[in-house]
Amino acid sequence: MKKYLFKRILFSIFSLLVVVGVVMILVYSLIERSVIFQTDDIWNKKSNNDRAVYEYAQYQKYGYLEYVDYTSFVRDKYVEKYGEDYYTQSDYLLDKDIVQKADAFMDNETVKEFIDYYNKKGYTFSYYKPITFKSGKVKPGGKGYFIASYEKSVFTRLGRYIAGLITVETTKDVKDPELTDRYIRIEKDPYGGGFAVVGSGTRHKYLIYFDGRFPYIHQNWLHLNLGVSYTAYRGQEISSVISSPTGELITKNVQFPTMFGTDEYIESAIDFHSLTYNEAEISDAEKAQFTDRYTVYSYNKAGLSMLQTSFVIGIIATIIAYALGLPAGMHMARRKDKLGDKLGNAYIIFIMAVPSLAYIFMFAAIGTTLFHLPYKFANANVKILAYILPVISLALPQIGSLMKWMRRYMIDQMNSDYVKFARAEGLSEKEIYKIHISRNAMIYLVQGIPGSILGCLTGAIITERVYGVPGVGNLLTNALNQHDNGVIVACTFFYTSLSIISIILGDLLLAKYDPRISLSEEGGGGR
Repeated sequence: MKKYLFKRILFSIFSLLVVVGVVMILVYSLIERSVIFQTDDIWNKKSNNDRAVYEYAQYQKYGYLEYVDYTSFVRDKYVEKYGEDYYTQSDYLLDKDIVQKADAFMDNETVKEFIDYYNKKGYTFSYYKPITFKSGKVKPGGKGYFIASYEKSVFTRLGRYIAGLITVETTKDVKDPELTDRYIRIEKDPYGGGFAVVGSGTRHKYLIYFDGRFPYIHQNWLHLNLGVSYTAYRGQEISSVISSPTGELITKNVQFPTMFGTDEYIESAIDFHSLTYNEAEISDAEKAQFTDRYTVYSYNKAGLSMLQTSFVIGIIATIIAYALGLPAGMHMARRKDKLGDKLGNAYIIFIMAVPSLAYIFMFAAIGTTLFHLPYKFANANVKILAYILPVISLALPQIGSLMKWMRRYMIDQMNSDYVKFARAEGLSEKEIYKIHISRNAMIYLVQGIPGSILGCLTGAIITERVYGVPGVGNLLTNALNQHDNGVIVACTFFYTSLSIISIILGDLLLAKYDPRISLSEEGGGGR
């Protein structure tokens, strides 16, 4: 068993890397990169050389390349030489403005230093000479630029993605030299009512803490860095996008750290467990509220996250599907070719033949017209009612699929030798179906149970879009439409990981359920 798991995990990691690498090739190499500017209003407002430099900045942000502007190189050089007053020095101004002289800039010593330094790193250079009117005046956006750029290979990109996938906060994360008291320890938690793991020098103050929000224990210590969204969610971490609550703010009576020990409270939605270190200048208001530099916070919100919403809908639909589909399939098999079987087959044919979008709209029309159920999540006065139509739309096709396969596998088992022996021993038909046939028919369905459960985390694209469900189902389609590379790669990693985990769990469950299946090297069903 251990050897099987070790081999399976190694192969799964390799498969995951291959899939993510292929997607990166497709996204970053085979698709024209300029598509990211199709809906970019800032790009449309830029012109001439300013537009070209803006494109470099965006390409770097999206992960296509790394670039350095000569002007920033000059600034760094003279900051080191003169300090904060560098911009008043004549030699700085001369070197900075030399790129505006197309016929002389290559003879400049700082330009030569720039070329020599980045040439050794494998960068290529692009010069955008000033664009002027006939009078010599520079056109809007026509200022000259000298750029060094480096195109990332898919192996570099994949390596950096995997290397930064999981990070752990340490006491060295804060670079502030004035912070000398660095630690990670357990302290009394004034906001959770118990104890918490607290850090100083870490990015977050509260690393592990408890509160009244499911799953009741939370952490800011270990981070899964799936990437950053630069289009759909404007620079937000994708893991934060899918895991953060999306409802309205929740206010309650709380105390700022400086209020501890007093009877002074304020009504606020601040989530004090989200406090992060502020390396900028602390305002007077922050000094009056906080006892240290952990002053940056987010807010408590009601409702579920995108991930939780999709999972709740999916898991309820899956439970309903198994609870109804398996017994219905058994009933059809026991009464083969009779009325119940014919009605069941009619339902299976209908649910498989009609396009999913068609029956979703049909269920929506019936639910809203006859039962006055809310059509869109945003329009639901009673939120729990908004879950009914999406759950039904997801459950009914699953019920049909489970009915079909359970019926087929049970019919296959009916003429087996062990069934004949059971009848010869005098067992009733009910006992034969319940103890023998149904159990053996389930062998073919058991392996898919983990996949059905974990698949709920990926959301249902069509269903969530039709009903306006704030889940993760729309995440990938929106990213593809908006060319949000970070989200596309993150979804690929997330979906592939869930698929691999479901396969491994399915094998383990099958081996546990069926004694004939062995995951060890022993033969004959030994486990």
